[in-house]
Amino acid sequence: MKQMFEVLNVKCGGCANTLIKSLADEFGEVSVDLECEPRKITLDVEEDQIEKLKLKLRSLGYPLTTDELSTVQTLTTTAKSFVSCAVGKMDI
Repeated sequence: MKQMFEVLNVKCGGCANTLIKSLADEFGEVSVDLECEPRKITLDVEEDQIEKLKLKLRSLGYPLTTDELSTVQTLTTTAKSFVSCAVGKMDI
């Protein structure tokens, strides 16, 4: 079922490209709305896959806005998002 999620640390097309490419194999078509804050992604995900999606997003540096992260986790995901963004820009 198509669902929309608000994510943190998405700043540009490079970030969006990373999300689209990294999530496509598991969740199919992914759209990223860069026109709003916080940024929103829309994808086809079933309820039993949401935890898997959360973990994948965190590993890329783009946690959900609803995730409760410690200070260390917040710093780590922010750092990871810079790397993911750079990789995404190289693939554009």
